[in-house]
Amino acid sequence: MADDLSALDDSEIETRINEIRERMRPVEQQIASLRGQRDILLTERRRRERSAHRESRADLKTAMREGKFPTVADLVAGSQAGSLDDYAFNLKTGGEVRLGYPGARSQSLTFTDGVQVANAGDLASAATLYLAGWDLGSPGRPGVRVHFPGTRQERLVGGDEVFARPKGQAAP
Repeated sequence: MADDLSALDDSEIETRINEIRERMRPVEQQIASLRGQRDILLTERRRRERSAHRESRADLKTAMREGKFPTVADLVAGSQAGSLDDYAFNLKTGGEVRLGYPGARSQSLTFTDGVQVANAGDLASAATLYLAGWDLGSPGRPGVRVHFPGTRQERLVGGDEVFARPKGQAAP
């Protein structure tokens, strides 16, 4: 085809370009219409996902208020063994968090006796420290260090503001 084109003059090439553009116009209009229909469906899917997420979070907050999930303080006080990674942790607002420092491979809790600091990487060591009279937090800063998954944002919250639920158990 390249050999055929070299023999054509400029006006013939312009004519062919215009003919192809005219043939493309209905296809482009059809594509624009299809894209619009696709975008409407995608918007509806996002709306439904947001609604389901909002309802799930509201159900989780209701379950936490009803006492179906223990707080971190209650979990530490009432357990003798297990991994912190066996639980999903949520703030009282419903947002999911992890315990300890951002970027850490595993979750941990910090305890203090008022002077010293000790980290517990599982519930057995947390229970041992708790039974020895240590409190959640660090000297002068009581609470649980949490961070939001996938971010470097962390904060210190009270042990009664973080709730635990077994990971296998979906939010109600």
